[in-house]
Amino acid sequence: MEEDFEPVIIDNGSGKIKAGFADYDAPKSIFPTVIGVPKSPGILVGMDQKDFYVGNEAIEKAKYLNSYWPIEQGRIVDLDKMKNVWEYLMNDELKFSPEDHKIFMTEPPKNDKKNRSDLTKMMFEEFNVNKFFLQTQAVLSLFASGMTTGTVVDCGYDISHTVPIYEGFALPQAIKEFNIAGKELTLYLKEELLRLSNFEYTESSNNLDVVNRIKETQCYVAQDFDAELKNASDQHSAKVVYKLPKGEIELDKQRIEIPELLFQPSKNGKTFDGIHKSSFDSIMKCDADIKRDLFSGIVLAGGSTMFEGMKERMKKEIQALAPAPNTPEVQAPADRKFSCWLGAAILSKIKSFDSMWIDKAEFDEDPENIVHRKCF
Repeated sequence: MEEDFEPVIIDNGSGKIKAGFADYDAPKSIFPTVIGVPKSPGILVGMDQKDFYVGNEAIEKAKYLNSYWPIEQGRIVDLDKMKNVWEYLMNDELKFSPEDHKIFMTEPPKNDKKNRSDLTKMMFEEFNVNKFFLQTQAVLSLFASGMTTGTVVDCGYDISHTVPIYEGFALPQAIKEFNIAGKELTLYLKEELLRLSNFEYTESSNNLDVVNRIKETQCYVAQDFDAELKNASDQHSAKVVYKLPKGEIELDKQRIEIPELLFQPSKNGKTFDGIHKSSFDSIMKCDADIKRDLFSGIVLAGGSTMFEGMKERMKKEIQALAPAPNTPEVQAPADRKFSCWLGAAILSKIKSFDSMWIDKAEFDEDPENIVHRKCF
């Protein structure tokens, strides 16, 4: 009977946590990975005072709270506060008992060993989970595309990775990480919009949400940035009018300048290569006999790859770099914002995966190392 307990998939992201039961087609619960603690006792009198607030409620009450984001650049930096986030997820969002379910969590590439051990211990010792598994996000995103060998280009909230994967295993020596992703693009757009006289902005999460929506709905990746920038400056064809909560704003060159930071980080003072060059460099660090498969199986993942034109620009740029006879092919699944979660959901339901779960007996036998032996 124990085997019938449905897996719960928890994709732990810096910006948002995405979770749900494995039988669902998409995450049931998505909310900001933030926890807010009241700045002083009684500050929220009459507003359902709590010791802490999580997710959207923490965002809504932000001016009364000290806010903490327990995941930074993909890695858990405050496990105790993350425990509060998971408690909220289990008790208030999905409403399930962890002892009655298998928990499948995601992790960033090259996650710290102590971080992995501490997380596993918390799951068994404090949440009393039925079974547990931990897997690299990029591997799951590739699996969601029906592949086990390829190169995942994952751009999320505050970190991006290029991860070559061979037969289901990430190749650590070839992984590249760079600190430009969705959050930085949103903040850069905010500064650009502030230069426009008709854009009013006050520091609040709601206003930043407006900027984020502008980025997601109006920005796109230029195929020839210099030519399109000149066109935007010389003509009115690139201009669009965006309705704000109060008034409206006219956008032109900002529409292509923001996503271009992924390809030219130097435009925002960065010294590392763009996403296309990082992808190429990652593949070139791998053995010669698998490079062709890695070039032909490039998969985009994460919310910050959702820009129109991203797939075509990536293929164009990598094609210009790749030596013959390699033929780069880029996949951009429509559901790539959730591809990591979907890959975990698919994997967790495969019969041959049953032996991969860490159970309580295995954990009790070797609590420090079991996660490193079974989840790799």
